[in-house]
Amino acid sequence: MFLIDAHLDLSMNAMEWNRDLRMPVHHIRATETGLTDKPDRGKGTVSLPALRSGNIGLVVATLIGRVQLPGQPLPGWASAEQAWAQIQGQLAWYQAMEAAGELTIIRNQQQLQEHLTVWATDTIPNQQKVIGVIISLEGADALITPEHALLLQQQGLISIGPAHYGPGRYANGTDATGHLTENGKALLQIMQDHHIVLDITHLCDDALSDALTLYNGTLWASHHNCRVLVPHNRQMSDAVIHEMITRNSVIGMAFDAWMMVSGWQRGISTSQQMHCNIAAIIPHIDHICQIAGNSLHVGIGSDLDGAFGTEQSPYDLDTIADLQQLSYLLEQKGYTVSDIENIFHKNWLRMFQLALPK
Repeated sequence: MFLIDAHLDLSMNAMEWNRDLRMPVHHIRATETGLTDKPDRGKGTVSLPALRSGNIGLVVATLIGRVQLPGQPLPGWASAEQAWAQIQGQLAWYQAMEAAGELTIIRNQQQLQEHLTVWATDTIPNQQKVIGVIISLEGADALITPEHALLLQQQGLISIGPAHYGPGRYANGTDATGHLTENGKALLQIMQDHHIVLDITHLCDDALSDALTLYNGTLWASHHNCRVLVPHNRQMSDAVIHEMITRNSVIGMAFDAWMMVSGWQRGISTSQQMHCNIAAIIPHIDHICQIAGNSLHVGIGSDLDGAFGTEQSPYDLDTIADLQQLSYLLEQKGYTVSDIENIFHKNWLRMFQLALPK
């Protein structure tokens, strides 16, 4: 079944991890033998051939450049200008892959429909098909001013998540507290006025409350699991799930193991010890569907290349292509073919048709 993944950090992997994503996953792993600069060296699960093998023909792909503010737990740049230059380099990689015939940046609804037509054509082998990418900014630190969002929009940007981990220039994120900054409020107004989607993922509870109050445009949660199942501020509360359903939005399920099963200790736990397989995402999917009373508000946003690999993925997932196992697992849970189509691609397509200009 055709599958849409609403969160992959492809350009980050290409530019910061120095991975040639045109190569098969196992080839990339082999090139990283002996490297220790990243915890997932030799353990990656995502490449363009793997996406094609998994019939994952359309993804939301990120730009990301943090600024190193006090209390920021992850590496970042010393200034917004440097972070801006970083994401411009990442954007240049997407453009280079587009010129090489590997990717196509989806900028409007006509391109989306043309792309879907190609992927629905059985006479063309998947490995010869171009993968569609919808560009999103994860964390707004790299925007020198709120108005820089409009420059990115001219370059193909569709959505922005104002926060990432820790404190941010526009919003506080995971493991931080505090409300939107004044620039954050200005950014949301620009996004609403110019029809840029708000991705609420990573916003801390204070900033999320502000954002849901101030922003009335199209929003989604690209990669977010359920707090009631895995208690952590990174997860989505039932109150927010209700709000997302009310706004006819979609929540993408993340396959980072610590977000799937409760009690995970990073750098210590293993998926085998924690019984974290692909099926461990089913309770999260089902929880949202039970609240909604339907299958219209959940999708996939795997984050499988988000600075982790097999050491922090379900134990029965070798590459991202294995996400196709979800179809059988959902069927076993009692989900209909129509439900599975919603979760695999139709829900995200509904959002993209709202988000993309005509």
